Amino acid sequence: MKWLLITLACIQLSECMIRVPLFKGKSVRDVLREKGLLDEFLKNHPYDPCSKFEGSDCTQSLDSSEPMINYLDFSYYGAISIGNPPQSFTVVFDTGSSNLWVPSIYCSENSCTAHHRYNPSKSSTYYSANQYLSIQYGTGSMTGKLGYDTVRVSDIAVSKQEFGLSVTEPGTVFLYAKFDGILGLGYPSLAASGATPVFDNMMSQQLVQESLFSVYLSRGDGQPGSEILFGGVDPSHYTGQINWVPVTRELYWQILIDKVTINGEVAACKKGCSAIVDTGTSLLYGAFRPIKHIQQSIGATRSDNGEYLINCNDVSTMPNVVFTINGVDYPLPPTAYTLQPYSNQKSCSSGFDFTSGNLWILGDVFIREYYSIFDRGNNRVGLARAV
Repeated sequence: MKWLLITLACIQLSECMIRVPLFKGKSVRDVLREKGLLDEFLKNHPYDPCSKFEGSDCTQSLDSSEPMINYLDFSYYGAISIGNPPQSFTVVFDTGSSNLWVPSIYCSENSCTAHHRYNPSKSSTYYSANQYLSIQYGTGSMTGKLGYDTVRVSDIAVSKQEFGLSVTEPGTVFLYAKFDGILGLGYPSLAASGATPVFDNMMSQQLVQESLFSVYLSRGDGQPGSEILFGGVDPSHYTGQINWVPVTRELYWQILIDKVTINGEVAACKKGCSAIVDTGTSLLYGAFRPIKHIQQSIGATRSDNGEYLINCNDVSTMPNVVFTINGVDYPLPPTAYTLQPYSNQKSCSSGFDFTSGNLWILGDVFIREYYSIFDRGNNRVGLARAV
């Protein structure tokens, strides 16, 4: 698939909105499934301690030092370039982390050589930060060094942007990823090694019209139109009003869920629960017991490798799962939370899964239904029905 041409209309530089088309590729989970490697991977790399505590409250927490919670679930990514002359990369625009990093020539592992690698010697504007970088993800990790260079997102050049040059990417997660690196869009307090996030530099260098960005994810495989818009909101991507939700912790884009209901009964978050709106996670994750209850309510059964499967013929009779956030109901219909099978897989899969602790993750399953606006100027998230 060729990248769509990007048009950029600005009255002056400080009034720009940067529109970046996003490409929906298969997640790492789907690639492993198609290669027949998923079952073995999930058995050898159990992500969640809850899988070992089927009858417990399962309140163990992930290491709080992890800058992103994710498990094989990257899907949407877009194009950027780094350096002069520009070196091109595809990256996940990820609100669940805050660092920009790409593979580099210092990394000789298969995970790096299978992707585009940044070469600092070929850029006239690169200089080293002489600082080490290490990021541990839910599955997979990277280590590297920090440097500075010009980063171009669409036609806007962010000067002296700090980014990571990977030296190691152990394991197979990034090997099978269809993208090269990650561009984090969380708060600066989440950034490893104190690096300044790209959007913070966009704001400080007055490269965006407003201190916010918005995300639209198209529904259906292969459907065009997904995009991230820096500095503005596109009314053509939503209907009705925008409902604003305050950020409760300036780390991730963390908000409060009032409750989750199915068929009018509260299924989760009876006393409220914390959640993050995360563009870097395909599924919708929650605490173990509530998610188990939701899976039972929608008729999903757990397979030997830990995935939750659904009979595709039952979708028309399954219930909505309704998230109430800041007093507003956000229904997820079964067509939103039921994932169609890839290749020769016969069963559909559930878009819900569980994670450790009590932090919920509203990933692409949710964002596809609700146009999401990330407002740094007012520390709030805007949600509106996507069209």
